[in-house]
Amino acid sequence: MTDATTLDQEIAAEQRHVDRVYARLAQLRQDAVRAERDGYRLARVGNVGALVERDAMVFHAARRRHLLDAEHEGLVFGRLDLRDGAVLHVGRLGVRGERAEPLLIDWRAPAAAAFYQATPARPRGVVRRRTIQSRGERVTGVSDDLLDPAAAPAGMRVVGDGALLATLARAKGRGMRDIVATIQQEQDQAIRSPAAGVTIVSGGPGTGKTAVALHRAAYLLYSDRSRFAGGGILVVGPTGVFVEYIAAVLPALGEESATLRSLGSLPPGVWATRTDPAAVAVLKGSLRMRRVLERAVRDAVPDGPTELRLLYRGQLLRLRGPELDGIRARALPRGARRNEVRRAGIDGLFEALWAQARQLVAPARLPGQAEFEDELSDRDDFRDFLRAWWPRLLPRHVLGWLARPDRLRRYARGVLDPAEITVLADAFGDLADNGPTIADVALLDELDELLGRPPQPRRRHRDPFQVTGGVREVTTFADRDRAARAAARERPADYREYAHVVVDEAQDVSPMQWRMIGRRGRLASWTVVGDPAQTAWTGNPAELAQARDRALGRRPRREFQLTTNYRNPAEIFELAAEVIREVAPDAPLPTAVRSTGVAPRRDRVAAAVLPAAVRTATAEMLAAVEGTVGVIAAVARRDEVAGWLGELATSRLQVVSSLQAKGMEYDAVVLVASEEIRAESEAGVRTLYVALSRATQRLVTIDPDPESIAHIAM
Repeated sequence: MTDATTLDQEIAAEQRHVDRVYARLAQLRQDAVRAERDGYRLARVGNVGALVERDAMVFHAARRRHLLDAEHEGLVFGRLDLRDGAVLHVGRLGVRGERAEPLLIDWRAPAAAAFYQATPARPRGVVRRRTIQSRGERVTGVSDDLLDPAAAPAGMRVVGDGALLATLARAKGRGMRDIVATIQQEQDQAIRSPAAGVTIVSGGPGTGKTAVALHRAAYLLYSDRSRFAGGGILVVGPTGVFVEYIAAVLPALGEESATLRSLGSLPPGVWATRTDPAAVAVLKGSLRMRRVLERAVRDAVPDGPTELRLLYRGQLLRLRGPELDGIRARALPRGARRNEVRRAGIDGLFEALWAQARQLVAPARLPGQAEFEDELSDRDDFRDFLRAWWPRLLPRHVLGWLARPDRLRRYARGVLDPAEITVLADAFGDLADNGPTIADVALLDELDELLGRPPQPRRRHRDPFQVTGGVREVTTFADRDRAARAAARERPADYREYAHVVVDEAQDVSPMQWRMIGRRGRLASWTVVGDPAQTAWTGNPAELAQARDRALGRRPRREFQLTTNYRNPAEIFELAAEVIREVAPDAPLPTAVRSTGVAPRRDRVAAAVLPAAVRTATAEMLAAVEGTVGVIAAVARRDEVAGWLGELATSRLQVVSSLQAKGMEYDAVVLVASEEIRAESEAGVRTLYVALSRATQRLVTIDPDPESIAHIAM
């Protein structure tokens, strides 16, 4: 039996405290239930004073019971180890032990302020800040920030990014301590920059960009909670894998005030994980696609009716295709939203039919125009025509029209060249079978904007205390006040009034994706994090800048550059730097300041034994490091590689594509077939640079020998 890893041991230690908190919580809830029951018994005394006392006791006991029930999930989310040796656990409410000792500090209490406000440059007496992740009552992970390395006791264990800083701080020599101070100062300036406007944080791999962005969100939330919790914070990452990763290390932002979304899941009801080939993604991400979509939303419904025939009082009323097209065009002027002007289309039909009826029907038999329209409206054949001719369209309906090559050519003529149209037609061909790609999601959001939504009746808020037949529950003022505040916080599914937006890995956001994010941040301040050297976007730079600037608006901008790579050992980053200098020789690369003495291992094997070699190397890495191991392969190879490693499946192992590796971090990395990553797009070298810079301790690259590949091909 192997020894538990440091992470396992720290999780177990936190679990013991969490168990104690929940046990005490159960006891307090029993006390509240008992007090509530005793309060009702006071009514038996029968005098007015007893009834008043009963109401007060029941009110306070019921409120306490409700609070204990409501804050059960994720109760403990943080820990502070202070310079004076004290340890404070931070959570969603305050809990004291039987001897009144604090088991849990309410996050709103002054004593918990340091959990949000402390930074490495201003630790506020905090040596280590720990974020605790839970599912139900079970601790699933911990992540540390070492804020004051010089004050850390010798036996203090640190996991996550904090472990890397701890290693630097404890290294011998004044130079390493100076480096830690530099990291702290760079990050602290960005975290504490003014709330208004746009904060842009740039830096190479391992400089802590994501950590800065998330801590900035926490800092803003605590410093002006009414603004940022009320409006909400949106955090956008490149992939679902990345969002899951930051969800595990995100400092507790409290009470559902942060919304985490990937570019493939930003609009409600959409979840895309498929990626397009780079050339296709560039086309779909181009602003030219908006012109294509504008034409699509104005077109006739595929396979819809091309003629309207109605027998009215012995006469045939008939509208042919060109007439119907003209009515639709007049009802849908440029800038109008199709779903919102359906009534104008129906009115156009009525006008055209009424004009015919006046010519064909004898005046004595012809009613007034209003009665004429009422008669048509009651006819099933007319209503059936309306549903088929001008249905309510959803974005996925119109995007599906692009899968028809004839329609795509018509919409894209003069906007895209013939070769681009062919590429897109092939890409949209499997839309119906496989669903949208990540790049398609921005197109769906654009279509939602172009189509609009039909007018909805004003929604009536249901009385939460209504039982039935006009009977209401007996409630206290606190109950009603709590319900009113909850209703005020209720947000629509497609919420677009965020107070702050964080965009991570911003260098890979396409112009159309910037439009999608910008719709949610019209009222927001922004934190934008990225590294130009890592960009996978190969489209028009001017178009990209235009879309980004429109999303960010004219808000004042402050830029911060992070210069120290504390994730990668120098031995690993040297290899990554060699790769990126092939295409960006003048890029401002960060300085890697750690050294492990372990050089990356670079293996070449016969193509036939590549699966076995990857399995062996992955098993070796799982044995060599205590933490996570990432296996990275080209997008087209990812699923195949995952199949090779099925027998090694563990929570410490993750197999990702080269694109999914963006923003991720692993203790060890096994990189498979680097030349395939190079060749998968115009930005393949930059993508390989990203993949090579994910490891904090060890890196193994395994490539099939070119001669063996040629032999197999023969």
